Amino acid sequence: MNWGDDPSAGGGPLAGVRVLDLTAVLMGPFATQLLGDMGADVIKVESPTGDTSRGIGPMRNPGMGPGFIKTNRNKRGIVLDLKSEAGREALLRLVRTADVLVYNIRPAAMKRLRLGWDDLASINPRLIHAGVFGYDQEGPYADWPAYDDLIQGAAGVPSLLARITDGTPRYAPLVFVDRAVGASAVNAITAALYQRERTGRGQSLEIPMFETILPFVMGEHMAGATFDPPLGPYGYSRLLAPDRRPYATQDGYVCALLYTDAHWKRFYEMTGRADQHASDERVKNISARTQYMSELCADNARFFATDTTASWMQRLKDADIPCMQLNSPETLMQDPHLQATQYFQRVQHPSEGAHWQMRPAARSSEAPRAQMLHAPRKGQHTRDVLAQAGYSDEEIETLIASGAAQAEPPQSH
Repeated sequence: MNWGDDPSAGGGPLAGVRVLDLTAVLMGPFATQLLGDMGADVIKVESPTGDTSRGIGPMRNPGMGPGFIKTNRNKRGIVLDLKSEAGREALLRLVRTADVLVYNIRPAAMKRLRLGWDDLASINPRLIHAGVFGYDQEGPYADWPAYDDLIQGAAGVPSLLARITDGTPRYAPLVFVDRAVGASAVNAITAALYQRERTGRGQSLEIPMFETILPFVMGEHMAGATFDPPLGPYGYSRLLAPDRRPYATQDGYVCALLYTDAHWKRFYEMTGRADQHASDERVKNISARTQYMSELCADNARFFATDTTASWMQRLKDADIPCMQLNSPETLMQDPHLQATQYFQRVQHPSEGAHWQMRPAARSSEAPRAQMLHAPRKGQHTRDVLAQAGYSDEEIETLIASGAAQAEPPQSH
């Protein structure tokens, strides 16, 4: 994969689509990075204080932390003070030639900045105006601030974890809500772009975190309460089985999923219980196995403890039972599959030096983006982007001197 700093290299399914990225931290930047990975020209518009995520984690230079670097590739970065009239006017100039504007502050704040859909549609009726924020705007939580932890709590994730641990609610150690909602935003934006191709009209999109993440929880855990009147309690017992966990072996762990009737029959055979399979009511079908999942997992664990990880992996593969070794963040980069597919790529950033990036997972028979862009330094492209918007060199320097814009010092040649 070719990395560089040429935003005109083009390529990818969204080549020619210009995105104004008014987002910060993770959810919005992850969404716009996905759009950039597909070839969109993403212009990241930061406030004078910069994206908060710039300061998270160890870094070689101020403002270029690892989280920022991994969620802001394939973007050009500019700094505008949107609370100033001159900074807002500069953004409006960019809006005139944009296809998409993405924001993740609350809609009320966008209205105060006079950057809501009604404000911008009159300037560019083809604009896709997409907001990613906490809650549907027709409910009582509409104006509440939202972060990943808060939405996990609102959706009940900590209470599910409490059921299978020591009873203490806790957050999942992943920022999975932000990433899931960011990916959902990309779905909505690309669908809106497709609709615009047929109708010529832009539109306003609202992608709320709370409502977007609920199918991840209630899709399974509404369970018997799906029906009215209920046919059973809330909670999918297979997922809530306390003993549903990686199996400890003599020297590590194995993740094995015995799911189908055939899987269970073959596992009973390989563990010397072939004669017991037909008479064990707990495994006769998926409904029974779901009911007794914790008990069955505990039984299975006794067998896995008698052999090594390598031996179990081979035995399970030979029996065509789905299995996988247990990885950790420390071992993932040595995973043989990920090494073979070159998923982790060592990249040389012009100012930050060598670091690791994760390549886009999807592959296409069509040509991808011709060049992946490095995450921008704060204000790195301010002058170039404003010049493309029609500002003269003198006007750009006036904007910068006034504080309405910020930029890196001009590069000497």
